[in-house]
Amino acid sequence: MLVVATRGEHGEVAEGFLDPGEPLGLRRIRETLDSAAVLGIDRVEFLGYVDSGMIGTPQNDGPYSFWQADVEQAATRFAAILTEEAADVVTIYDDNGGYGHPDHIQVHRVGARAAQLAGVQHIFESTINRDSIREMIEASRDQFTEEQLAEMPDFENDDSFGVTEDRITHAVDVSDFTEVKRSSMRAHASQIPEDNFFLAMPDDVFNMSFGTEWYIAHGATRSDGEPFGDDLFAALG
Repeated sequence: MLVVATRGEHGEVAEGFLDPGEPLGLRRIRETLDSAAVLGIDRVEFLGYVDSGMIGTPQNDGPYSFWQADVEQAATRFAAILTEEAADVVTIYDDNGGYGHPDHIQVHRVGARAAQLAGVQHIFESTINRDSIREMIEASRDQFTEEQLAEMPDFENDDSFGVTEDRITHAVDVSDFTEVKRSSMRAHASQIPEDNFFLAMPDDVFNMSFGTEWYIAHGATRSDGEPFGDDLFAALG
């Protein structure tokens, strides 16, 4: 199942994308449900908080924004859903929300506490392997335009994007599902239009970028030379 904190109503879309009078939040609910259907997700729940915008924007302080939510209250709501589902495994964002997004950071805080309240022992933080991304960019630099290269993270001067590989405990091979992932991303057209950098990637570069999912087992570390775990459900037997 998928639990979503906000409707993403403070995002930006191209002029004319929405129907006259159509709220962005409602369009994004529909896109989320369409994307979930592509992935085969059985249940989608929205916690109902307001999008907090990007870090440092006025929306961070808005009424009912997820960034301002009381962690214990939000976690209690999430924990009730986990208990209904008798969840064994929960995935959340890492402690920096992947790239510093305030709502993603709050998902980390709320999700970890909710799992604790619901007695879910197996918590995994979805993250970005900045070392792998850097290597991929260097290996396929000639396949990108100058405009695309300019959109990529500045790894030399900005350490807010992802984490270094030594912090990661699990690498899950999902290469058999990259086309499904691409279709799921395409369903989020208000965020990822057809000319978006990710959808415009050549197939081999897309597969290289999205064929592995990286996780940190919550509260755990990986010793030097220890192989990555490759199954989030391995401990369930």
